[in-house]
Amino acid sequence: MTILAFDLGASSGRALLGRLNNGKIEVEELHRFANDPVQVGDRLQWDILRLLHELKQGLLKVKHREIKLDSIAIDSWAVDFGLIGSHGELLGNPYHYRDHHTDGVMEEVVSELTATGIFEKTGIQFLPFNTIYQLAALKKTDSPLLRDAKHFLMIPDLLRYFLTGEMYNEFSNATTTQLYNPVTGSWDEELIRAIGISPDLFGKVVQPGAKVGSLRASLCEELSIESVPVYAAAEHDTGSAVAAVPALDRSFAYLSCGTWSLMGTEVDAPVINEQAQQLNFTNEGGVYGTYRLLKNIMGLWILQECRRSWERAGISYSFPELVKLADETAPFAAFIDPDDPLFLHPGDMPARITEYCLRTGQTAPSDAGAIVRCILESLALKYRHVLELTEQLSGQSFSGLHMVGGGIQNTLLCKWTANAIGKPVWAGPVEGSAIGNMIVQWIASGQLADIWEARKVIRESFPVDVYEPDQKEAWEQAYVLFKDKTGIA
Repeated sequence: MTILAFDLGASSGRALLGRLNNGKIEVEELHRFANDPVQVGDRLQWDILRLLHELKQGLLKVKHREIKLDSIAIDSWAVDFGLIGSHGELLGNPYHYRDHHTDGVMEEVVSELTATGIFEKTGIQFLPFNTIYQLAALKKTDSPLLRDAKHFLMIPDLLRYFLTGEMYNEFSNATTTQLYNPVTGSWDEELIRAIGISPDLFGKVVQPGAKVGSLRASLCEELSIESVPVYAAAEHDTGSAVAAVPALDRSFAYLSCGTWSLMGTEVDAPVINEQAQQLNFTNEGGVYGTYRLLKNIMGLWILQECRRSWERAGISYSFPELVKLADETAPFAAFIDPDDPLFLHPGDMPARITEYCLRTGQTAPSDAGAIVRCILESLALKYRHVLELTEQLSGQSFSGLHMVGGGIQNTLLCKWTANAIGKPVWAGPVEGSAIGNMIVQWIASGQLADIWEARKVIRESFPVDVYEPDQKEAWEQAYVLFKDKTGIA
């Protein structure tokens, strides 16, 4: 049985073939492509039709290899969306979550509806780019997109619609909007109306594993391919990544590490209480009745944006070169809070790190190695802080941390994370979100019994690198200094 997972991240996408062979998962990368947003005037938008083109290229490569597919599923980043008009066509390119059109909108909405009122209905972390604030921003400017819209589809919903002609909203991604009520198990119509949006835009919510159509006839004719069933995965890529955590213990902590870092634990029911709200944790939908109690951390975006800034200045570094420079630089010279709003939007990130350090009374890092070391050490120490909060909020004590995702290829970050938390880090698999996408397809088709059998198969199919902590005293002192310089309580 051969299946196809389209796994789209905020900087790149890939099409991967999955095969289940003698109790082992085999993954083959078939197609990889860049996912670069496009600045048009003052707006930062996703090039959604280019992404559709790349999905088609993946399907063509399947055809050229004469591979018979049994099913397909898509996962991507969260919160962003497209709006469909009355004739079934997309109304404009989806805005990028880092676009400035939401600046100040969260504060306005929270002022009117109250943080407690919103959190009690949704259990979702307050982030300025959440879907609720993107929609409120469109309403505030009387956007023609909203006036003409008939259907709301998040990014994987939208791409799936392009492929199948069927419109569904998938559960794990719907929960990230801050418009879905996990207690009632449906869109919160009262909250939607409160921001001036019609609840009629929001469609049926389906669970991961649901069959949501087949490749539409026009697409099959265009590409000269056979139709294939399409399933809903956990379409938020973090939901798929957590599904692929090769945990053997049902109590585990995870870090999905990439452009964003998402750290938390899997729970059977959302944790919606005053403490969760105060700590600004989120309760995102997972697979098979679970929720992901977690916190978003800015992640390797800061490093990626530094690299782009240096490239614009004519200085080209590979990521391995940057990691090597960081390893050769003196430790604990400066710290940043990765989640400071200064680091949210695209721009000259090295200059912003300098600005942050000067603002907090520190000597700014002076070269690329020192900047990268500052970023990676600060991330590792922020991970410790969030892990401690996760234990506090969940009432659990974790023996170590599972790290999954492309960020684990940065072995220095894995090593420093183990040092920072003072516990082992188990790193793997790299393609966590794509593998999580695949196992949902196999469970839906009856090839795997449930998520725990799937996690056991993942554990036996992919290597897990173990990082044991060392330099405990130095990292303890660094943590105290990190909290002091960043003001993290």
